[in-house]
Amino acid sequence: MKNISTRDKKHLWHPLTQHKLHPDTVAITRAKGALLYDDEGKEYIDGIASWYTCVYGHCHPYIAEAAYRQMTQLDHVVFSGFTHEPAVRLSEALMEILPDNQQKLFFSDNGSTASDVAIKMALQYHFNQGRKRDVLIAFEEGFHGDTFGAMSVSGLSVYNGPFSDFFLNVKRIPVPDGTNSGEVIEQFEEILRTENVAGFIYEPLVQGAAAMKMHDAEGLNTLIRLCKEYDVIAIADEVMTGFGKTGKNFASEYMEQLPDIISMSKALTAGMLPMALTSCTQKVYDAFYSDDISKGLFHGHTYSANPVACSVALAGIELLRSDEMQENIKRITASHRRFDEVIKKHPKVARTRQLGVIYALEIKVDTERYGGLRDKLFQFFMEEGVYLRPLGNTVYILAPYVATDEQLQKIYNTIERALNSVVD
Repeated sequence: MKNISTRDKKHLWHPLTQHKLHPDTVAITRAKGALLYDDEGKEYIDGIASWYTCVYGHCHPYIAEAAYRQMTQLDHVVFSGFTHEPAVRLSEALMEILPDNQQKLFFSDNGSTASDVAIKMALQYHFNQGRKRDVLIAFEEGFHGDTFGAMSVSGLSVYNGPFSDFFLNVKRIPVPDGTNSGEVIEQFEEILRTENVAGFIYEPLVQGAAAMKMHDAEGLNTLIRLCKEYDVIAIADEVMTGFGKTGKNFASEYMEQLPDIISMSKALTAGMLPMALTSCTQKVYDAFYSDDISKGLFHGHTYSANPVACSVALAGIELLRSDEMQENIKRITASHRRFDEVIKKHPKVARTRQLGVIYALEIKVDTERYGGLRDKLFQFFMEEGVYLRPLGNTVYILAPYVATDEQLQKIYNTIERALNSVVD
């Protein structure tokens, strides 16, 4: 039988891939902890937790056991008109770690759909009250997913260019970075005064797909406060940042002003199963609570609140709140800081940034997001047994919380060797 990678080429179309330029794939056959293993037995340190999902490590026995137990009792049931214990228990656990103003949870399938639900909530919140609000505000270079609503509020044309003529009405502003916050706040308030703004969607403090670009908590806090003054719905996209990555359960906890809506996915289910949630305040929910059936949120997914996914998410939250994981988060955060003290002095490093376990460095070179240097770096990392996905001239780390000190050191050493040997 031909190997997996050869058979893959016959029928499969991979995400974010131009197959004519990149026809080859690596066949991964198993994973454990922070390690991936290919079909030839080579191991790779998963330096990005498989797109920020497997934060407690791959195939964690506690997560797997939770999935198995639920599979033998209730695999799936429609969530319209039915409910079940895993969904209720998950809601109770989430309310203990979400910002205090969040009260209601709406299930969907992934980060993109969580953003779409949030956008629909914001638009219909005003519609249900007889107000025409059809403008959304979003950050430049933001990313909120690949479905049409999520694409509309995303600012990365490399993903969305062919579809821009079909988007919702969106006004984009720069992120407040501490040097431009006054100008950004002034521009933001001008839009609020002159446009029919329904909502403001943002990635709190870290823009993931923009290569982990980070912004100013104080500036963002002011923008959210202005949303309250103008009755504009503030939507925090915590799909990437949620569940401990920034050093807090949610990045929104760094601000005094809290969002009206939060979207969650990725680490929500510890990388085991697809699921997403959109939470909201009682105020948002009340705008839909009516004797008029048409004012309900008529949005639904076949696998909403899948019991197995709910059980896995609940197990993940229990791990997140454990002393062991909290100490791991602190350990990795401190380890990144020590690495930063060394690598930021490297002659080929332009700048570095960190928040919690998220670390990024920019190389002193201009290159396309998916250009030649990026490909060379990626190949070098894979040959060295480290899985990282550079974005343009940015190399970032977001490893599972269970990554050992030795594994982290190998990631650091590999990045430094790449700077010395791959970057001209």
